[in-house]
Amino acid sequence: MAKITSKTHNQREFTIMLPKSLLAASVLLAGLGQANAALVTGDIAFTAFNADEDGWSLATFVDIAPSTEIFFTDGTATSATALSNSESAFSWNTGVGTIAAGTVVRFSAIDVATRAASIGTFTAVNTANLGVSSGAETIYAFLGTSGTSGSTVSTMLTAVSSEATNTSLTIVGLTAGTNAIKLTSSTDFAGYTGTRSGQSAFSAYVPLVNNPTNWSIDVNGNGVGVIPNITPFTANPVPIPAALPLLMSGLGLIGAAARRRKA
Repeated sequence: MAKITSKTHNQREFTIMLPKSLLAASVLLAGLGQANAALVTGDIAFTAFNADEDGWSLATFVDIAPSTEIFFTDGTATSATALSNSESAFSWNTGVGTIAAGTVVRFSAIDVATRAASIGTFTAVNTANLGVSSGAETIYAFLGTSGTSGSTVSTMLTAVSSEATNTSLTIVGLTAGTNAIKLTSSTDFAGYTGTRSGQSAFSAYVPLVNNPTNWSIDVNGNGVGVIPNITPFTANPVPIPAALPLLMSGLGLIGAAARRRKA
């Protein structure tokens, strides 16, 4: 059992005892109001990489607020917060609606003027060396600013890398297998092939998507015509106890009683 204690203005206390499951459910409901908070590291993850078609896809495991701006670049990381202007950079505005957790977004033909994202608006902010390399590449997704003079990172969200070492990830504070995906060196194209359903929370997919054993990886192939899988991820949350409405009504009565006593 869990105890909830309330005080009136003259400090008299009254207590109710609640099952812990109901208390946890009430906390869960309170947390729903935190949807669309600012993105943090690991909230999104790459689910496909294609150096032949010059594109990628990613999944979000939280709701993304309308008009969120996320940047991408394959520029060299010179520190945890700075990326060089030696490579191309892009801005993705997520659009006027909330993007629901579990959604997969495709970014296609990023090296030509018709580049596009399947949701929102995708534009080039630096056109130096447009394209994705099949030799050794790291693509970063981050919050901050970006342009022809380079990129400044306020929050590094995730990355996909086909380089021989993890240096390009560790320098920006990412960890392969945790919040970034490390592919085989010189990958031409690859895609996540693991489960997209059955987890109780979207966050449970993050280590699965960032695990290369759950990917199909092709080296020295031809992925020009390969279309990534953009099937959404789904979660099956723990059911809220049937008694929760009664609990919420009771809490409302408690608050009303406290206000009357105060008056």
